[in-house]
Amino acid sequence: MGRITARRRVTRISVGQRTSVREDVLAVEEPLEIRVGGQSLAITMRTPGHDIELAAGFLVSEGVISRGEQFSTARYCAGAEGTDDNLNTYNILDVTLAAGVPAPDPSLERAFYTTSSCGLCGKASIEAVRTKSAYEVGADTLRLDAALLATFPDALRAGQDVFDKTGGLHAAALFNGETGEMLVLREDVGRHNAVDKVVGWALTNGRLPLRGTVLMVSGRASFELTQKASMAGIPVLAAVSAPSSLAAELAVEAGMTLVGFLRGSSMVVYAGAERIANVTEADAAAAASAHQQQEVSVA
Repeated sequence: MGRITARRRVTRISVGQRTSVREDVLAVEEPLEIRVGGQSLAITMRTPGHDIELAAGFLVSEGVISRGEQFSTARYCAGAEGTDDNLNTYNILDVTLAAGVPAPDPSLERAFYTTSSCGLCGKASIEAVRTKSAYEVGADTLRLDAALLATFPDALRAGQDVFDKTGGLHAAALFNGETGEMLVLREDVGRHNAVDKVVGWALTNGRLPLRGTVLMVSGRASFELTQKASMAGIPVLAAVSAPSSLAAELAVEAGMTLVGFLRGSSMVVYAGAERIANVTEADAAAAASAHQQQEVSVA
């Protein structure tokens, strides 16, 4: 398995002070080629570690699989014979789906690699961006206490071991929405990879759909993260930073609760306010009305 961190000599400069040279710790970024049945599907830039979960979560996000029994095995393999990459670098992972599970549609094959900052860069068309979830997230009956939700960012931050060393990784964690128990936390140089690793953990542990859970992310709530949560059956996505307009639209469409700027004791609910137990029905109705008026004004 590749390294998660690497050391490098750097020059630290502070204006008006003495310049120093010392070692610093960086988060490793390496490509991972995901194959299904020997056929290349995508290449993503990621932090090595939990690669099988990453591949499994990616396949859930793409709608290829939705249940643990559909994922058979995964193994690292070498590159093509007769080439310089004919070595097992642990950067090529081949997934075998269970018997009877259809192979990914050829249209899913990424035309170019996915960067660590974008999980949708290889999509061939706008239509391909929207993937229908196998789970009805809107039917989830979770009622979430706002005071409990406010504790999740600190719990997420406390679990970011590699971030403490490098300052260069995103994190995603899954919480039980009723008890506040952290079920799993994953870090990666790519925010979408961190979420895929969480979803992949759930798939390989037979936990899909993730009813009654909250996905907490360390950065912003983008469309791609909202979609990944929906594909895994997660009813609540919370972020310490802002959501995008498309993320909010998708959350409403999917029946999800979307929370942004979750810091300290405050938060902004962009969709699904009725799931927050401390929000009155009048507040939820007012928020829904304001959202509808906003849509009309934009149109």
